[in-house]
Amino acid sequence: MLVHLHVRNFAVVRQLDVDFKQGMTAITGETGAGKSIALDALGLCLGDRADSDTIRPGAEKAEVIASFQLVTAGPADAWLKDQELSDEAEPDHCVLRRVITREGRSKAWINGCPVNVTQLKQLAPLLVNIHGQHEHQLLTKPEHQLELLDAYARHTDLLTEVSDAYRQWYSLRKEQKQALQQQEERQARAQLIRYQVEELDQFALQEGEYEELEQLHKKLSNSSALQEDSQFAVNALFEGEHNNAYGLVQAAVQRLEQQLDNDPELEPAVKMLREASVQIEEAARELRHYSDAIELDEAELVNAEKRVTQAVQLARKHHIEPTALPSLHQQLTNELKELDAAADALANSDEAVQGAAKQYRKCAAKLSTQRQKAAQELSEQISHSMRELNMPHGRFVIAVDHQAEAPATRLGTDNVQFQVTTNPGQPLQSLARVASGGELSRISLAVQVIAAAQMTTPTLMFDEVDVGVSGATAATVGKLLRQLGQQNQVICVTHLPQVAAQAHQQLRVDKTTDGEHTETQMVTLDHDNRVIELARLLGGDRITDTTKANAKELLANAS
Repeated sequence: MLVHLHVRNFAVVRQLDVDFKQGMTAITGETGAGKSIALDALGLCLGDRADSDTIRPGAEKAEVIASFQLVTAGPADAWLKDQELSDEAEPDHCVLRRVITREGRSKAWINGCPVNVTQLKQLAPLLVNIHGQHEHQLLTKPEHQLELLDAYARHTDLLTEVSDAYRQWYSLRKEQKQALQQQEERQARAQLIRYQVEELDQFALQEGEYEELEQLHKKLSNSSALQEDSQFAVNALFEGEHNNAYGLVQAAVQRLEQQLDNDPELEPAVKMLREASVQIEEAARELRHYSDAIELDEAELVNAEKRVTQAVQLARKHHIEPTALPSLHQQLTNELKELDAAADALANSDEAVQGAAKQYRKCAAKLSTQRQKAAQELSEQISHSMRELNMPHGRFVIAVDHQAEAPATRLGTDNVQFQVTTNPGQPLQSLARVASGGELSRISLAVQVIAAAQMTTPTLMFDEVDVGVSGATAATVGKLLRQLGQQNQVICVTHLPQVAAQAHQQLRVDKTTDGEHTETQMVTLDHDNRVIELARLLGGDRITDTTKANAKELLANAS
């Protein structure tokens, strides 16, 4: 609940510090005194739009600090822990701070940690629920009626289930639509690739094969020269009748060996020549085998030449090197598989979309059943409250029309309408068409109070929601808000003494001026001052013994 509010240089407030208690708190004051200033300031802490015009004239910045006591393991406590914004020193407290500068800049903190406005807005509904004085105008709008019913029903899990089913269905339909739009393009691409893959399949060039074909073609094309030159080398090295290399080296070895006794230093050279002689002999043997093995195979040459030519032509067609053909073949094969898979997926997408649609319709129907149950309960409670609020013949019905085949939305397919009759014999009709301004205000108040009782938000704030109410009805309104204060903290801005008297705590807003500056203060009233303030509300500026006596009676009868 809200325990303290500090406001500085905000609107007509220079500095304000207010303590709040559990139960019902009434805020009263003269018209124009700024009774709603606390709610406006708190709204700033909860993420409302920051406007430099709200800064008090002459000040450079405005500051609002709101302190809350948390429910252990409650939604707000869980959110703070999840965001790592809990106050370790006081884990059951939460302090919100907002500062606006004259330049229009805004800064925010939660428990001393800088945060953005989005985070404030996420935390706000877990701490405070504010009902404005124009709430009854929203009550005629279908989307607000649905929101109120769902808030009363508290079926968040069902709403999430429907929303998730809707997103799944929407996503599958979107994918299917995109696939259908791309189908023609994919089919054309698949046709082209299938022809290319078939062509490459037929050619079936393996990795590294083109390099081998090039080498084979070169060898076969030059087989005569290879054989001739290798035979020449054999003759020059070993088999030539005159002056072959082997014979010359052997002759040199023999002559040098004869000189070793004369000079041993020739030994290294002789050794190398002996080794050279052996190498020459072995080289000649290898060349002889090589030359004998060379065969001019015209058929093999033609086949190699044909395959190289085909590889070059295919590579030129695809604007790549012939050596890259195997990798291109694999790439196109994979792409064709993906295109075929996409076509198969599209063929099967109808089944997936229909399954998602069926699941969504099932969830929406389940949600509708829960809404109808909650609508019946809420209708009975509001009808009862209408009779208490001086509408003895009032009857309120929440009609939930489940349209099973209606276009899907994340909130289901229900058409929710608030219907009312206030006079005997008058049929139920739409709330906007039947209720007068005063009736609409009272009905709105009944709806807000009953719906608020179902909410887990610990603090409920009502800003002059009792407009258009007077007399015995006002007393009933006060009792309803007091009852609500038994389980929630209720802060109510009111001009009605019957409502203010029911509060557990009363604050008065005073506006003072010295002719140049205006300032608003808020003070907590003790019993005697409450009597005076209630007397003022009862009699206007004239406070008499009679109005005081009436005020005392109102306080005495508060329950």
